[in-house]
Amino acid sequence: MIYVNNLSKTFGDFVAVNDLSFNIQPGDVVGFLGPNGAGKSTTMKMLTGFLAPTGGEIQIADLSIVDDAKKIKQMIGYLPEGAPAYGDMTPLQFLEFIAKVRGLKGQHKDERISTVVKQIELQSVLDKPIENLSKGFKRRVGLAQAILHDPQILILDEPTDGLDPNQKHQVRELIQNLSKDKIVVISTHILEEVTAVCNRVMIISAGQLMFDDTPKALLRKSKYHNAVTLHLSYPSDTSGFLELDNVIDIEDDLPNSKVTLITRNGADVLHSVTEHIKERRLPVDTMFVEQGRLDQVFRELTQGEQA
Repeated sequence: MIYVNNLSKTFGDFVAVNDLSFNIQPGDVVGFLGPNGAGKSTTMKMLTGFLAPTGGEIQIADLSIVDDAKKIKQMIGYLPEGAPAYGDMTPLQFLEFIAKVRGLKGQHKDERISTVVKQIELQSVLDKPIENLSKGFKRRVGLAQAILHDPQILILDEPTDGLDPNQKHQVRELIQNLSKDKIVVISTHILEEVTAVCNRVMIISAGQLMFDDTPKALLRKSKYHNAVTLHLSYPSDTSGFLELDNVIDIEDDLPNSKVTLITRNGADVLHSVTEHIKERRLPVDTMFVEQGRLDQVFRELTQGEQA
């Protein structure tokens, strides 16, 4: 378990992390979200022992990050921001180097390198200098070194940054498979990644925790949760929808002939909307119920009234 209590980090007068507290249990795949400068990477660097906290406490598997940093680092696989590596090495040379640093030897070392190369699909670039690789392949090399020693905890800073859609899908599948017996913490700007691979979402802003719950709970905070969006074949009067119980607002997207019916507290209004369409003979081509809009909730949580 990861236990964080009243964690803070300052750089001079700048407060990067402000009194942060949370626990992460085995089986958790945590999406760590926040705007640029929110303190995500700083928090991850403290969890991995890369940065020392200014205040507060971090315990991992009942060990203190202050007193037992080396033991904790042996349990963690870390993909830092930017996936740094030695550019003049090839991926194979780099993984050999990391394996030695991690204490892997002999047949076990060779087997782990072979397994990780296949998992991350690095076969085509194994003997090319890392500095000549694309951003996506550099990111995959960084991910390979993070999982090489089969760690109990994976901390990944923007793991799919720079990957094409196919590569993103592969990495997300890999993370889901790895998460069956590991704690996984993912920092990301990609909101869809949260619903794709995470069972828990933590949002921080200005170094403070603003939200900690499931992706479904985050969607339920959206004003668009259970909203009904209609596409019309030609412009029509839709003001009558406001007469329905629990429909409190109508948002028009006239250029695209769409209207969205906002409901009170996410109430289910599909049946009454359907009946209203039939009665008024409205020219509705398509209709769907929205789960919620993550970008809208994210802005509200991180920008407050400015959103």
